[in-house]
Amino acid sequence: MQKRFLLSILGLLLCIGLPAQILEPVKWKVSLQGEGQEREIVFHALIEKGWHLYATDIPSGGPIPTSFSFDELSNVSLKGEVTATQRPHEEYSSLFDMKLGWYNDKIDFKQALSLENPDDFKITGYITYQACNDVTCLPPTKYEFSFGEKKAEEAKTPDLTPIKFNRKPTTSLTEQEGWQPVVDEIRAMDGDGITHSNSLWFIFLSGFVGGLLALLTPCVWPMIPLTVSFFLKKQQSRRKAIGEAILYGLSIIVIYVGVGLLITLLFGASALNDLATNAIFNILFFALLVLFAISFFGAFEITLPASWSNKLDRKADTATGILAIFFMAFTLVLVSFSCTGPIIGTLLVEAASWGGKLAPAVGMGGFAIALAIPFALFAMFPSLMKQLPKSGGWLNMVKVVLGFLELALSLKFLSVADLAYGWHILDRETFLVLWIIIFALLGFYLLGKISFAHDSPVKHVSVPRLFLAIASLSFSVYMIPGLWGAPLKAISAFAPPLYTQDFNLYDQEVHAAFHDYNRGLAYARKHNKPVLIDFSGYGCVNCRKMEATVWTDPIVKKMLEEKYVLITLMVDDKEKLRTPITVEENGKSIKLTTVGEKWSFLQRYKFGANAQPYYVIINGEGEPLVAPYGYNESIPRFIRFLHKGLKEFNK
Repeated sequence: MQKRFLLSILGLLLCIGLPAQILEPVKWKVSLQGEGQEREIVFHALIEKGWHLYATDIPSGGPIPTSFSFDELSNVSLKGEVTATQRPHEEYSSLFDMKLGWYNDKIDFKQALSLENPDDFKITGYITYQACNDVTCLPPTKYEFSFGEKKAEEAKTPDLTPIKFNRKPTTSLTEQEGWQPVVDEIRAMDGDGITHSNSLWFIFLSGFVGGLLALLTPCVWPMIPLTVSFFLKKQQSRRKAIGEAILYGLSIIVIYVGVGLLITLLFGASALNDLATNAIFNILFFALLVLFAISFFGAFEITLPASWSNKLDRKADTATGILAIFFMAFTLVLVSFSCTGPIIGTLLVEAASWGGKLAPAVGMGGFAIALAIPFALFAMFPSLMKQLPKSGGWLNMVKVVLGFLELALSLKFLSVADLAYGWHILDRETFLVLWIIIFALLGFYLLGKISFAHDSPVKHVSVPRLFLAIASLSFSVYMIPGLWGAPLKAISAFAPPLYTQDFNLYDQEVHAAFHDYNRGLAYARKHNKPVLIDFSGYGCVNCRKMEATVWTDPIVKKMLEEKYVLITLMVDDKEKLRTPITVEENGKSIKLTTVGEKWSFLQRYKFGANAQPYYVIINGEGEPLVAPYGYNESIPRFIRFLHKGLKEFNK
């Protein structure tokens, strides 16, 4: 297993530098054979190694079967059905939970026909098919063919390029049915579930907790006496000292929030969201966190050049007034970076994946406030420092614990890239096994059973260490049932979704009926049902929380599966569109090249939003029925949202 995993990682890294290309694993050659009135059409499929083409009789609920359609038959009559020249290979598919038939290498299909007038006839039609391998499936594809006296030359050398299903739309993307903007209608509605502000509060609290953790690191803790020493040198009135201490805390906050705002201004909310699911970025961030974890374990020290902090320290000593305080705050930020860097980086990436413009700044604000309050207090009241524990072995313990946490968190970023690009190297069971081992080792470390080079000898286990060890080991045991499909709601935001797990005994998950907006909308019109659009993302933490805690409720599950047409649109899906789409947005012409970009544009253009999760109830014409719903784990509120949508639809 380990060798297979390492080979997968190596293959993945080798493929990163390869240019993107449209896969065409099935090549078709269609020919009209025979003479006189009795003829036959031979459909010859050449299939690349490792891929397969599904048979014509796939059961309902499975993949797209190979089918043959005839649009125009002039002076031609078909004799029987299209038949294959050999039996398909049959095998049970765990992906679709059924026995399926498919063809490998090559296959011929034949259609017998009779020509009423061999000198004047016309045949046009198309083949619909889907190609899959052991890792992924391509979207349904359509291959057109035509024969006739005027088409004789074309029949000899048919175009072998597959074309996208419904390739020839009569209108542009934004003029298609159901794509018209409804932003004004949504703003006029009273919402019960939009909780973007709650999302920002969650990001703020996450940043605040990150700031408290950073305070305990060996890079930040020793800065407290330096801060006190700096303010004691000034020898000024108590009132002025308190004012400057507050100014010092505000300077720390301004620096960190400024970094968050600068990142948002440089990249923009949408670009940050794209970056958060970019394969290369996530792999680099995964590698960076692993590097920091190894450093925290004591293998080596990551420090910034001493000249940087020394120059700032001298500036703080020589400058006066507000400038000196600002330089002191900047010195703290710079010196502590080697410990706060991974915490800040993780916070920014997670905030970016929420899609809000203010999210990075809000997260940095929470981090900075948690970090600034203690420093400001010690600057105001230096006597408080006497009550603090001295630096020692406990600080190294904190550093090692952070190393384990960084190692566990790094897998989240590798998982995001794995899901967005469909590599399947870190499916749910693999992810859980690694987390179980990491947190079990953390528990043994806290009990003193494992030690690193810079650790002090553990003569006895303190009460805090014992309780932390119990929590860590209990968490490892809690995750074990997940290997058999237990939902593990506590970590649903971090672990890959259940559908990536091969062996799964849990059957309460809700799966969307459609992942294509146009197809889902057409189905809803045909069956006269309301539509629930789920704008989601592979890197969306709160989307997984909603699916694990709200959608699995029996009432919610039944309503989603029976009363609604559920369409899930992944805005970070990296699958390439077969033909790029050019659209106008905010007076600019932009090109959509991936499926995720298309759905992200739909969310922005039609609904005026770009945060996930984002749930919209519409009718078959694409008109909103109730105000959209955002992240809110209240099951009664979500049920009320669904009932309200049904009530409006039935009107």
